[in-house]
Amino acid sequence: MSPLRFVDVGQDDELAQPLIAELAVEYATRYDATEERVLTWLRGHPAGEFAPPSGGMVIGLLDHVPVTGGAFCRFGVDDGSNTAELKRIWTDRRHRQRGYGRVLLAELEARIAAQGYRRIYLTTGTRQPEAEALYAAAGYVRLAQPREPEPHFSALAFEKVLGATSGSAR
Repeated sequence: MSPLRFVDVGQDDELAQPLIAELAVEYATRYDATEERVLTWLRGHPAGEFAPPSGGMVIGLLDHVPVTGGAFCRFGVDDGSNTAELKRIWTDRRHRQRGYGRVLLAELEARIAAQGYRRIYLTTGTRQPEAEALYAAAGYVRLAQPREPEPHFSALAFEKVLGATSGSAR
């Protein structure tokens, strides 16, 4: 098996389109919504927030084929604790159960730390037990409730405090 290669992308990049499209199908199926509604919600997040200096978006390629990806941005209600928020975490359904989600998460955490963040916040839906298991296994601590409510689904919130970070201070 060849290793994953991560590339920086923007939300509108061609390489990110499989991520967006499959997330729309997955969320619509799990949360009884339409793909169109989910796509509108996914694309409603300002693309610029997933770009440096405060964010990023990566796609993991396996032999030039997008198989995993995700994004991060500054957490909207950051209380001064230098918190990034993970968004759009995805692994192609044909490539799951191979550890690509763990590799993606490690890649995103390294990039987040390099940008000077000290904490990571994320939410996942209550109908995504595999995501909940991934985050718990990676050292994320489940919070009693989300800091910001999710408008379209019932969410579970997690956070992780990073070790010593490099990069610019926020």
